[in-house]
Amino acid sequence: MKPWQELGKELRRYINPETFPVGIKLLKDKTEIPSGIRTPLKDLKVKMAHCQAQAICRKYGWTIAMTQEDLGCAISGHTYGWEPADPEGAIDFLTRMNYAADSPSALKILQTFRTLTPGQCEAVVYSPLEWTKVEPDVILIYLNPAQLMRCVHGSTQRTGQPITSSFTGRAASCTEGVLGAFLDQSPKVVIPGNGDRVWATAQDHEMAYAFSAFHLKDLVEGLARTHERGIRYPIPSFLRYQPEVGLTLPLTDIFKPGGDKDQKG
Repeated sequence: MKPWQELGKELRRYINPETFPVGIKLLKDKTEIPSGIRTPLKDLKVKMAHCQAQAICRKYGWTIAMTQEDLGCAISGHTYGWEPADPEGAIDFLTRMNYAADSPSALKILQTFRTLTPGQCEAVVYSPLEWTKVEPDVILIYLNPAQLMRCVHGSTQRTGQPITSSFTGRAASCTEGVLGAFLDQSPKVVIPGNGDRVWATAQDHEMAYAFSAFHLKDLVEGLARTHERGIRYPIPSFLRYQPEVGLTLPLTDIFKPGGDKDQKG
């Protein structure tokens, strides 16, 4: 795991995220989960959503695995192929929540979710990239917009190709992000969804970036190359100018040594 861990440290050096980048492994068989790794139902006595497991990993630094038995989220149960949705029930939910104006638009929402096929994945392991216990398939990072800009610089430095993403505000980090990056093998910009904010404590200033693990080396190299030229985070503001107060008076004219010549005493 050392090469992944070293790249994780380089990534932190260049973008300094507030929480740990997450290495994500999708396992075909849940028996492949490494020993000693926490699972929500057994170790935490609760079921939870994928976004919560991601948050535990990125904020606590824990490695945690999810299986169907641990899952408490119907949408990601459907998108990960663990509990395929009943179309009528899903359409009813989407229209009742006003995510969709009517049944046809609700059906379109259901059909546009990125999904794994049943049996393609029985478990997902989330591990902090800098000391990952699994060889990741996908990397997920939560960032502010400036840090995300730098990641896009790094991702596009070698190819020159722009990043393409789609946004719905639903099943965002788990499905639009992780599954989108896994299925398309291309980076995805993510606007965290409502569930990510309610249950997984995503903050108003946070966005996310998901990409296939094979892309990590190119990303870090692109960050390093642009960093060499002063395009870096924290963003270096331009400060070499003379400040002024009001429209015309520079500070040096207002606060002259000796004070006002007409002042007595």
